[in-house]
Amino acid sequence: MTLLIENGRVIDPATRTDAAADVLVTDGMITAVLPRTEDGQGQNVQADRRLDASGCYVMPGFIDLHVHLRDPGFEQKETVVTGAAAAAKGGFTTIVAMPNTKPVVDRGDVVGYVHHKAENMSRVHVLQAGAITKNMEGKELAAIESMVQAGSPAISEDGKSVMNAELLRRAMRIAKELDIVVLSHCEDRNLVNGGVVNEDANAKERGLPGISNNVEDVIAVRDVMLAKETGVWLHLCHCSTKGSVEIVRRAKEEGIRISAEVCPHHFTLTSDDMPAGDANYKMNPPLRTKEDVEALRQGLKDGILDVIATDHAPHTKEEKNDSMLRAPFGIVGLETAAALTHTELVLGGYLTPMQMAEKMSYHPARVLKLDRGSLEPGKAADLVVFDPHKNDTIDASRFASKSKNTP
Repeated sequence: MTLLIENGRVIDPATRTDAAADVLVTDGMITAVLPRTEDGQGQNVQADRRLDASGCYVMPGFIDLHVHLRDPGFEQKETVVTGAAAAAKGGFTTIVAMPNTKPVVDRGDVVGYVHHKAENMSRVHVLQAGAITKNMEGKELAAIESMVQAGSPAISEDGKSVMNAELLRRAMRIAKELDIVVLSHCEDRNLVNGGVVNEDANAKERGLPGISNNVEDVIAVRDVMLAKETGVWLHLCHCSTKGSVEIVRRAKEEGIRISAEVCPHHFTLTSDDMPAGDANYKMNPPLRTKEDVEALRQGLKDGILDVIATDHAPHTKEEKNDSMLRAPFGIVGLETAAALTHTELVLGGYLTPMQMAEKMSYHPARVLKLDRGSLEPGKAADLVVFDPHKNDTIDASRFASKSKNTP
């Protein structure tokens, strides 16, 4: 079976290609990237099927390092099947699932359950991250080696931090030996103190407990110091503060093995955008100030922040209809991330289309050491056709995700 994707603008960070070209796919593999002539003519290629990508970017498929599939245990919110469908609709061909499920993914057989289900029922590649500690309780290390043997590309305690620094250091040493990345959720739970929104004038006006920037920054500094000592690859999840940008910048200057991600909601919205009482705007880390948002955008532009990830966190309508104090943190993001990235960052002048492909595909593949994120001949045909000219209104009722919690 051959497919010719023709008339598109091929953007491939791996080869630094940004040109009018056709992409030939044969039996799921890229077999040729064929430049078009100056007058727009393509080469005479026979194909079983043709896809006209006129006016569109043809990019390596997006890779999301940070997704909550809620499977097993919370299938009323999302499943491997519905989460993968949402990913495909958003242009993602590979996603990494977080381990805070029920049971927690803290051993190889639970990793195997997710991978087996994905192989048989998913439209995209699903990789399951393993927990750092047993049951994510922060007391004893999880079976890290068995999870890696089962296919985990990373470990993470996402949803919380491992507060015991010595325990985390031991986990980092194991991760270094196994050559996997540590995905770090930076949150000092002792500083959170019941906070539900950003600590600023909006929180004070509404009588809500706030979450300061130091909640994130303190743990970010600690984890960077431990990464420097152990030599592990550290990836900071969902950076939301201007302090995090500076911490990553300094770590890179020191030669520490580090990468960092930003979520679209954190570079798009501020705490000023939150309507009173709407828990669809409640997320962790919270929406920050305009100053923080601008620092994140500049960090992405300058290459300090490497990756755009969603932190896709589905919850039921009933849960999100609760008060700001009681509703769970999190929003869905797989189906809106690419559009927000293009609208806010490419059209906003912070990123080029090439940099968009780097942040959403090429760099995530490098973090996980995946042989993806490229349109080179011989690679698997994981790709996305993105129309930068189509305007649409986000309508959660049309989401493939089982949950609709989005601002």
